[in-house]
Amino acid sequence: MNNIVIAPARQDEWESAMEVAWRTFLKFEAPEYTQEGADHFLEFISGEQLYKMFLCGEFKVMVAKERERIVGMAALRAGCHVSLLFVDEKFHGMGIGRKLVAALQQTYLDEGCVQLTVNAAPYAIGFYEKLGFIKTDDMKTADGITYLPMRCMVKIKPDAE
Repeated sequence: MNNIVIAPARQDEWESAMEVAWRTFLKFEAPEYTQEGADHFLEFISGEQLYKMFLCGEFKVMVAKERERIVGMAALRAGCHVSLLFVDEKFHGMGIGRKLVAALQQTYLDEGCVQLTVNAAPYAIGFYEKLGFIKTDDMKTADGITYLPMRCMVKIKPDAE
């Protein structure tokens, strides 16, 4: 883990970050979703609108890199909402997801933000619970994507187990 660097994504890293998201989504989340859900997700991460939001600073992205290769990514939108968090399968269980969320908070959280929210994929619910997130509603499905609305009131510590 010592050779993993967490940093704000550069413009030239966008495609690689979205490739990690797509590859990880296909492996761990897509099997639980309908074709509509998978298509909607791909459209979301590859659409021009999201990229434009990234370029103008409305969609904040952190990346985890081993040397110069992106092995994880996380994004924050609307000031306090985790939108996309993916770590390459080979790097699961190394604390990278936790470090990405902590880096989002430390680098980008609005001063007035007292909580983080996320629409957690079923595969990721346990991960978010370990970070202190609690469910705020029942499981939902929209556009073929199933998720659990969750929130966290505390700062995530990057090195906590």
